[in-house]
Amino acid sequence: MTIDSTPLRIKKAGSANAGVTEPVLRVEGLEVTYYTDLGRAKALDNVGFTLNSGEKLGMVGESGSGKSTMALAMMRMIKPPGRIEGGKVIVGGTDLMSLSEPDMRKARLNKIAYIPQGAMNSLNPVMRIGSQMADAIKSHLKGETRSSIEDRLAKALRSVDLDPGVARMYPHELSGGMKQRVCIAIGILLQPNVIIADEPTSALDVVTQRQVMETITRVQSEINAAVILIGHDMGLMAQAVDKVAVMYAGRLVELSTVREMFTDPKHPYSQALISSLPNLDNKGVFKGIPGLAPSLLRLPKGCAFHPRCPYGQRELQSTVRPEPKILPGGRMVTCHLYDEEGHIHG
Repeated sequence: MTIDSTPLRIKKAGSANAGVTEPVLRVEGLEVTYYTDLGRAKALDNVGFTLNSGEKLGMVGESGSGKSTMALAMMRMIKPPGRIEGGKVIVGGTDLMSLSEPDMRKARLNKIAYIPQGAMNSLNPVMRIGSQMADAIKSHLKGETRSSIEDRLAKALRSVDLDPGVARMYPHELSGGMKQRVCIAIGILLQPNVIIADEPTSALDVVTQRQVMETITRVQSEINAAVILIGHDMGLMAQAVDKVAVMYAGRLVELSTVREMFTDPKHPYSQALISSLPNLDNKGVFKGIPGLAPSLLRLPKGCAFHPRCPYGQRELQSTVRPEPKILPGGRMVTCHLYDEEGHIHG
């Protein structure tokens, strides 16, 4: 995790569109399983959440928790031996899981865009930036004139603080931060309803990370998209998102506003993540999470976190799988510890 030297600032709640009643994104019961020679691994287990236009959701968790699998499943880009086995991904009233493959290809970039991890390395090294962006437009919009395409390219590049002249350059002529912003520009070419950015600041220095995050925020505001940021950097999430979703072993274990998450986390795993952050009051003290994340091939019975949980010796937690609970105020937690009122069981 990159540690910023500035004090942790938590984004104020309520910055997203408060009056929106129908979410632009609704994920319901999403399930993904990988069938391997070693056995069956459930990478996503009944995951669901909603997001309004203009909101940013930070999705966090250890490696292997299901964050990137979630992004790929929403884009219907899971490859064998993986399989999407259930659920809905509804964007602007359209269930992407029910679309034909040709219609899904049209929906990518148009309704939902994905900026993959290491996106800057996905650019074709022997094609000019403009040609790569033009190909994305031509694959979705038929009959566009050359002038219209050039206008779209220039507008998208300006939106990410790049000169339109970048379209004439090759990827090797750009810095890492510029290449990342080109990938963001490609993602917004058709002004999608939802943008998923998987580790958008990885492999970048702290200054460039901040520039990239400012670019994403500004672009989101311009097109009023819902944004999902996937990452490990809790400090970055604290400053950038409206809501935080915590993943563990393929399940969504907590979902709340960013302020609730950083001031009063409910799930023991969320509490451990927050307590592992650098603390200015305890300089030099880092509190780790004991144990290791379980293998998806051999998940513990009951709650997957119970072997690492400070409250996890109860028989219920080691035998019965917890189900999501909606607590007062609307936050969600998947944990045996709480009753429906949010109180810890005695």
